[in-house]
Parts: sequence; C-alpha cells; structure tokens
Amino acid sequence: MNRTAWRIAVVGAGPVGLALALHGARLMPEASFTVFDVRPPDRDISADPRTLALALGSVRFLQRLGAWPAAAAAPIREVHVSQVPPPATAPGVWLRAADLGEELLGAVLSYGALLAPLQQAWQQAVAAEPGRLALRLGTPVAGLRADGGAARLDIGGAGEDFDLAVVAEGGVFADQARRALAHDYAQTAWVGTVRLRGCEPGRAFERFTRQGPLALLPLPMLPLPQAPSPPGPAVAAAADTVRAALVWCVDARDDPVQPLADAQRLALLNALLPGEAGQAVQTSPLKAFALGLNAERRLVQGRAVRIGNAAQTLHPVAGQGLNLGLRDVHALVQALRDAADLDQALRRVEWARAPDRWATIGTTDFLARSFTWQAPGVAALRAFGLHALQALPPLRSRLARQMMFGWR
Repeated sequence: MNRTAWRIAVVGAGPVGLALALHGARLMPEASFTVFDVRPPDRDISADPRTLALALGSVRFLQRLGAWPAAAAAPIREVHVSQVPPPATAPGVWLRAADLGEELLGAVLSYGALLAPLQQAWQQAVAAEPGRLALRLGTPVAGLRADGGAARLDIGGAGEDFDLAVVAEGGVFADQARRALAHDYAQTAWVGTVRLRGCEPGRAFERFTRQGPLALLPLPMLPLPQAPSPPGPAVAAAADTVRAALVWCVDARDDPVQPLADAQRLALLNALLPGEAGQAVQTSPLKAFALGLNAERRLVQGRAVRIGNAAQTLHPVAGQGLNLGLRDVHALVQALRDAADLDQALRRVEWARAPDRWATIGTTDFLARSFTWQAPGVAALRAFGLHALQALPPLRSRLARQMMFGWR
C-alpha cells in the first residue's frame, strides 16, 4: 500500500479525536483525515463546564498543536497528598513543580474551554485543505467493520470505506457498553465547584478518606457577583477566596453525601479537608456519577484503533484519563508517520503503548479498589507510603514525573 493514499476516519470530535486529527494532519501531509461526530454543528461547545485536569506533558502537546487556551486554564504548581486521619509521622506530602525545575505540574480548565479552540483549529485546517481534511458534525456512525484490510463505517445506512478508523468517542462509565475488562467500584463521584478561603492559588489536593478519595483542583477565577447574596453557608465568595473543582468519591451503597442539605455537605467537606486547603465557604450544586473501570484488552482490532475513553475509562483518583488518551494520540501518529506498512505500524502501536497504558490502568485500579478494603492495616500501609514519599525526595520526584509525562 502506498502510504500517501491512506484515508483515516476519526470517530469522535472530542479533545482526543480532534488532537489526533490536528497532529496527524500536520505530520502526515500525504494522508487524509475525516472527523465524525453526532453532535449538531450549531451546538455551543464552549459552555460545557466539566472539569479537565491536564498533566504538564499534555499541556505542552496542546501548545505545540496551537490549541492551548492559556488564559482559560489555572496552573497546578503544588499538589498536597494526605489522608484522614493524618498519620502523625507524615501529615501530608507536597509535590512541587519548583522542586523539579518546572513552572507547573499541570493545569485545570473546563471541557468547553479546551474543546472550542481544538475544534476551531481543525475547522481552520479543513478550510485550508478541503480536499484532504473534513469535519462532519451531526453525522452519527452507526457501525464499524474493520476486517479485510479496510475499515467500513455505517453512515446513515450507507457504507463508507477508509484505510483506518480511529475510535475516540468517550462518555461516562454508566452510559458505556461493558468491555473486556469491566469493574463497578460501587463508588459515586460528587462533582462541582467550591470557593476556598485561606488557600494559595495553584494548589491541588488529594485527600484519602475512609469512603474514597477527595480531590480539589484549582480553577481560573471568575468575576464575583455584584448582587447581594442570601445568608447561610452558600454566601457569595469574597475577594480573598479561590475557586476549585471538587471530585468527592464515596461508597455508593452507603452514600454520606446524597441525603445531606447544602449546609450539611459544606460542613462535612470542611471536616475532611486538610488545613492547608483553608475553609470551604461555598459549593455549587453537586452532580453524581457512577465510577468504574471499563477497558479494552487491545487497542487495535483489524483496521480499527481505539484511543482515549474508547479504549479505557478510569477512576478519577489519579486524574489520568485524558492524559492517557493524548499519549495514545502521540504514539499512534509517531507510528504511522514513517510507516510503509499500515498493519505493521498498528502492531507497533499496540506494543509501544502497553507499558504506559497497563501501568496507568493497574495503578488507578489498585488505588480505587483499596478504598473498599476493610482490613485494619490498610490505613497504616497508606500512612507508611506517605511517610516514604515525604522522606525520600527522589521517590517524590519520580512519582511527580510519572504523573506529568506518563510511565516511561
């Protein structure tokens, strides 16, 4: 096969799919790329408030694509890891970008703030090369056959043939069909935003509780409301507060958050937060999501490749879902760009991604399952791990770099 004739379909115009199309179109000028997505062309994607945490490696990758909205992102300069109750020997572990000679460990922004510039960049690329590149919004892909040396997409009952189909559609765990590796953690993630008083900007927190992990991620500041606020715990935030995204994971079978009123949720949250986080003075309405592992054993099946959430949906405890998907993108394009044989390149992708992918899946799964263990020594073991991190700077640096750039 002449690689200049490769026709590549990307199913899913989310951050992973659009990043693949942009990266591939730039490094593979002979190939054609068509991006499909079911969402209508006139949908305002910039308003999607879901929170994304990106490691430094992902930020740099998006900067190279020319699609990083720096003004809409909040940097993560420090991460504080601790547990409830805190071990006396290690009340908390700090991972600091400055200790690694970096300006930041990562960044946080809304889904819409990232997706909008990615889509705009792809639309501009399509306008510049309409014969090679395409964006087909409002076009659901009903089926995919990827055997026989080709990938056939079912588009409105008609088949369209491509040399390769890359499936990058995501979705949350509860809405996905179960894959080869699936496990329901019986945990619920309560997600929203909080205002913190007494917390330094640029700080993120990972708090291990008996129910599950509790995470706070810094968010860009918004103008404070001018209208008077009602009395009570949900008062308007003062100028000395910072915004943070909240991911609060609890046991779905004995949910301590669901039955509480807003004031009670705020009080419970403050009881769980470390002192370094300051005080939560306001919460947004919280939304609940079921948590689980849902992963394919293999990325490649014939002439189809699954990346991002189409390949693996992870527990948010390590914040690695999108970062892992963007590393899939980078590896796939690198394998394809200089390959003379497409099938050989796909086998190389499967092999090359295995260490990072399975190490990340395994670590995340271990951390998520450990919160369901009731053995009396589990908290002590976690305390020992925190103590080791605190006492061994090289170990802290190694962990931080794995979170920033993946397993290498």
